[in-house]
Amino acid sequence: MHKTSANFQASMNTRQMVLIALMTAVTCILAPFSIPIPISPVPISLTNLVLYISVFILSWKQATLSYAVYLLLGIAGLPVFSGFAGGLAKVAGPTGGYLAGFIFLTILSGFVIQKSSGKYRYLFYTLGLLLGTAVMYVFGTFWLAAQMNLTFAQGLAVGVLPYLPVDIIKIVIALVLGPILRKRLCNIH
Repeated sequence: MHKTSANFQASMNTRQMVLIALMTAVTCILAPFSIPIPISPVPISLTNLVLYISVFILSWKQATLSYAVYLLLGIAGLPVFSGFAGGLAKVAGPTGGYLAGFIFLTILSGFVIQKSSGKYRYLFYTLGLLLGTAVMYVFGTFWLAAQMNLTFAQGLAVGVLPYLPVDIIKIVIALVLGPILRKRLCNIH
């Protein structure tokens, strides 16, 4: 009986590691694809969509770890950031605050999603994703404003407002796909 329990625990750990690695790989593959916006140095990327989905599949700690590995790969120079860029210069540039803010997106959104259940869980899922996105926007806006010598309001106009409609669509996609993938990959309802 003890051996079966140990095997089950080891397989769960292996499964979790595989899912973390899988989400890191998906982030590395999809995040570089981006659409530049003429009025902003911040492109539209798929990074937050992947993170929105990862917080359904992984615990908040695992999703944060997955993103941290992605971030470290990018800092090390792999071309995994938007526009197939890599290196410390990307993190130190105008979009670095968003890259840092994504850490808090995974923590906050993941925590809320992980703790949500019952009849109102989709409401809490939505609130969790919106809260994580708002905190990410704050970090990104402060950094962007400081880098470009803008006021916070100007930073919002350039680094947040043009992205709201697309990010709302990404949240809706995550609200549809996230629970389905969670159920299929993790057997969690």
